[in-house]
Amino acid sequence: MAVPCVRVPVAEGEATRRRLAAEDLVDHSREIETADGWIYIPVTDPLAVDEDLTVVSRAVETRDTQQTPADLVPFDPSYERVGDVALVDEDDPGRAAALASAIVESDLPVGTVLDRASKVKGQQRVRDWEVLAGEGTETVHREYGYEYLVDLAAVYFSPRLATERHRVAEQVAAGERAFDMFAGVGPFVVPFAGRGATAVGVDVNPDAVRYMRENARRNGVADRVTAVEGGVREVAADYEGWADRIVMNLPHSADDFLDTAVALAGDEAVVHYYDIQHESDPYGPGETAVREAAEPDCDVTVETRHTVRSYAPHELNVCLDVRLTRA
Repeated sequence: MAVPCVRVPVAEGEATRRRLAAEDLVDHSREIETADGWIYIPVTDPLAVDEDLTVVSRAVETRDTQQTPADLVPFDPSYERVGDVALVDEDDPGRAAALASAIVESDLPVGTVLDRASKVKGQQRVRDWEVLAGEGTETVHREYGYEYLVDLAAVYFSPRLATERHRVAEQVAAGERAFDMFAGVGPFVVPFAGRGATAVGVDVNPDAVRYMRENARRNGVADRVTAVEGGVREVAADYEGWADRIVMNLPHSADDFLDTAVALAGDEAVVHYYDIQHESDPYGPGETAVREAAEPDCDVTVETRHTVRSYAPHELNVCLDVRLTRA
């Protein structure tokens, strides 16, 4: 049976496999195959694969060494993993229970299964969960050499953004001053600090701030991370003109805070501005909003227009990497 595979040149195979594995997209029920100078890596969710990678349909051998949830239920299962927790989104209780049992009985390293019981809600961006198997909602998630303690019922965290966080972190240089305006449990500020930056993370959720401090400690960067609880507008008053790099990962309403980002920016700063827009013009509205907020006080240069992922039918989650230079 043909399955979705990422196809890359053999020389890029291992790096791509690690990249897909960091997002938990590798389909371990299928063999990775090589043919005619290409390597084919089976993936679990082709829609979640970054757009710079090519997804093709190819018949590859089934691995006999691992039992998956798909082997145990009479439907095509869908789930995500955060640490040793599997996340599902099932409206039918019987189907949800069957999937939870299959996940636990499979060879996946999962002990807890949670079913989404609400959408992300409120200023703190949390959702309700129903525990289908196991106990509790806290887990340790690992990506790109860092680990994050996270309580999924108390904070917002998306494992699907691992590659994007890594993309931004790789731009950071030692000695930089980085400010994450909506920092959550620290998946941006921790790797920033790991690369030698001084990082400030702000969040209105006290649980997120508590986990951010713990994650800075467990990754050995507590001396370079300042976690602040509060509204970013108020906190920013203490950091005017301070930042060399600013992260604005609040894609539904980041434009409301662009004036604060401009105030935070030093003489020259890079702003990573996240947005969700229709595929017909995914970057234009964000670029217009940044220019309206920054000009004429700052010269604005859009260095990267990057699609992070598909968000909904005909909607894209995008990022603009924008350099602000004080006029």
